[in-house]
Amino acid sequence: MRRRRALSPQSVAQPLPSRLRRLSVLSVLVAALLAATGLTAAPVQALDRSPQPRQDAPLAAPNFKAPYPCGQRWTLSHHSAEVRRALDFVRADGGSTAGTPVLASAAGTATRMSQPSGAGNYIVIDHGAGWKTYYFHLASYSVPSGASVGQGQQIGVTGSSGNSSGAHIHYEQLLNGVGQNIVINGAGLPYPSQYNQSYLTSDNGCGGGGSNFRTWGSDIRVRADAYLDSAVVTVLAGPTAVTVVCQKQGSTVTAEGYTNNWWSKLRDQGGFISNIYIDHPAAQLPGVPVC
Repeated sequence: MRRRRALSPQSVAQPLPSRLRRLSVLSVLVAALLAATGLTAAPVQALDRSPQPRQDAPLAAPNFKAPYPCGQRWTLSHHSAEVRRALDFVRADGGSTAGTPVLASAAGTATRMSQPSGAGNYIVIDHGAGWKTYYFHLASYSVPSGASVGQGQQIGVTGSSGNSSGAHIHYEQLLNGVGQNIVINGAGLPYPSQYNQSYLTSDNGCGGGGSNFRTWGSDIRVRADAYLDSAVVTVLAGPTAVTVVCQKQGSTVTAEGYTNNWWSKLRDQGGFISNIYIDHPAAQLPGVPVC
């Protein structure tokens, strides 16, 4: 009688657990299916758990400035019928609204538009990142359509074209086509508002240039605007070298037997002083533009 060779414990096949048997059969079936279709199994990729950028993050706005020239003081109004949170501006410093230059609030690409029964002649400036500004009721355009414009560059002339009862700048700021509450120099303007309740003095287009003069007298008050009732922003203790960026008419001031209603906007002090305190014989300073 032939004796069977004894098998070592390691060579004896052990039965698989039922769950592993099912997985093994499934793996065989998947491999067969891939072979039949000519496909190969791709290696499993590790999940990318690195931080992903938010798709809904708000887009930073340009530092918008007033749509009219440096040193000018305008009042503003919002009407319930105004579309897209628009504000209307008219001059409140004694100057004429009609004919005043309209300036770009921020750099961008300008496009001429016309709607004779509504907005009249107007310009849209695309500032990028979804931001646009609108300037309605222009008397005329100052740039061609498609022009690249800088902040403070003249784009038109204030008028009353289209559906308008008088000269004014209808101004809008939009983000992705949606009207926004208007913000100038990072500060929101009031809603609702009516003319002669709120005022805004422009620093648009002031630039870094100007003409150099010297003041005389002591304790000269520098005011926020060219009016004696405007807030004092600083005081010149004595004769001071100053840079005048523009000048305009305001309150009449009398001192040392002289009378003058012209005021100078000082670049470095951020306000106005009466020209009577500028050490120059002319009431209106030569070579200095009108604000």
